[in-house]
Amino acid sequence: MVKRPDNGAPANARAPRRSPGMVDVARLAGVSHMTVSRVINDQPTVSQVTRQRVLAAMSELGYRPNVAARALVTGRTRTLGVISVDTTLYGPASMLLAIERAAREVDYSVSIASLPGLDRRTLRDAFDALASQAVEGIIAITPHVAATAALRHVPKDVPVVAVEGGKGPLPTVAVDQYLGATEATRHLLSLGHRTVGHIAGPSDWYEAQERERGWRDMLVAEGREVPEVVRGDWSPRSGYAAAKQLLEKTTQKVTALFVANDQMAIGALRALGEAGISVPRQVSLVGFDDIPEAEFFSPPLTTLRQEFSEVGRRSLELLLEQVEGAPRTRRRLVIPPQFIVRDSTAAPE
Repeated sequence: MVKRPDNGAPANARAPRRSPGMVDVARLAGVSHMTVSRVINDQPTVSQVTRQRVLAAMSELGYRPNVAARALVTGRTRTLGVISVDTTLYGPASMLLAIERAAREVDYSVSIASLPGLDRRTLRDAFDALASQAVEGIIAITPHVAATAALRHVPKDVPVVAVEGGKGPLPTVAVDQYLGATEATRHLLSLGHRTVGHIAGPSDWYEAQERERGWRDMLVAEGREVPEVVRGDWSPRSGYAAAKQLLEKTTQKVTALFVANDQMAIGALRALGEAGISVPRQVSLVGFDDIPEAEFFSPPLTTLRQEFSEVGRRSLELLLEQVEGAPRTRRRLVIPPQFIVRDSTAAPE
């Protein structure tokens, strides 16, 4: 029979292992606990040699600084908030991941508020929720047209950057959707196609508006017929339905098609295949986004690659400028997409 001590635990039970503390780090590094504190709080009074020795001791012991305690000392939480909508879609999800990676590279953590929709009330609730977590600034991924009006009510003392928003009151980072659409349309016309059809995205998204505008302007500039736009909702199902609708319009048959995103292009490819139409022999196809699967389509898809990592890095730069005391501006950084030519485009028969 096992003899138990007064607290009821088995006599041979081991006490829980204590997590390493600042004193343990100081002992291993051969410095005072105050020196360890200065390293944790990134104070400049510690030599580089000593700093590296303390960091090595922290790594060896598996020591993790107490974030709450550090915030009390420095007044900094080194946490940023990100507000996003429709994170199930490739574009917003990729931007969110890029921002999180860029923040981690400069030793910031990210708190995320994912919203089902974006209006003044939901935006205010998201800002309040993030403010309760003492974030130092907020990046809002706002591809919807309604977001511009909602963002006008952001408190002026909160560092904020908008990503993929329209021309509004905040500093903004965006991919040049218009440029990408003109490049896609120009490429198809240069192959010899008479005109280019377009499957557009939802009309209340800035990306959809700009891609449609770039396609239209290029056709007008080249003196080409502008076919009627068929609209989808970014999903493969809607791309399939839109392509079938285009095929039924016998008066608007085209040999080239610019689809506003790769997901809808998947659906368009299926609709064309079911109709016995070969891509690119009979119809050339260009998408937008360069999703990871695009090069494995049949045929591999010509598309526009959005540089999400650059979007994340530049948006973080604009935000940290405000966090460090710079005034909020209306500065807008536009990043060009990269045109990727694959096997889904060719000269018409």
